[in-house]
Amino acid sequence: MSPGKPSRRIEPQRVYQLCLELLFIQPIIWRTILVPETMTLPKLDRVIQAAMGWYNSHLHAWRIDGRRYGVPDPEWNMPGELLDERKFTVGSVLGDHIDEFVYDYDFGDSWEHRVAVEKRLAADPERNAWPMCIAGANACPPEDVGGPPGYLDFVQAMHDPTHQDHLQMWRWNGGPFDPSAFSLNDANRAIRKLR
Repeated sequence: MSPGKPSRRIEPQRVYQLCLELLFIQPIIWRTILVPETMTLPKLDRVIQAAMGWYNSHLHAWRIDGRRYGVPDPEWNMPGELLDERKFTVGSVLGDHIDEFVYDYDFGDSWEHRVAVEKRLAADPERNAWPMCIAGANACPPEDVGGPPGYLDFVQAMHDPTHQDHLQMWRWNGGPFDPSAFSLNDANRAIRKLR
């Protein structure tokens, strides 16, 4: 690119409709998002974080078609074990044939998300060529709550004022918690802040 010339953005031809489900929790915590094929995997990570309600304070990885993607670390990963996610776009890894994959977040708490490719849509710059959340249900668990078992204990303690850990959990969370809460507007506000 020559100095002074603006970079040319590649316009997406296709948009993926993805449904994310947080596994091992009932009722299901889910979001449906639209993302352009030109989005990189690190940017998809940020969109998922925003839509779900996570704070992106832990590592993540992708399991797609028998391959693992993430941010390679020579101290932790064997060479070739983890493909560098920064080199891949949503379209390059999902193409026409991938219908489902896994997004892992926080290797300590082990939040596993099943991601289904619901639709492959034509991109329309007036309607859907940017990331957005179009549906969802139930609140995202708090960060560092202890994975699915810790979250279930947390919800039980928060909703039973006689529970021995109620006050401690209330203070730790900074107030009440409604596991059925979800705001589409809040999810999209968080996604818009990423631009």
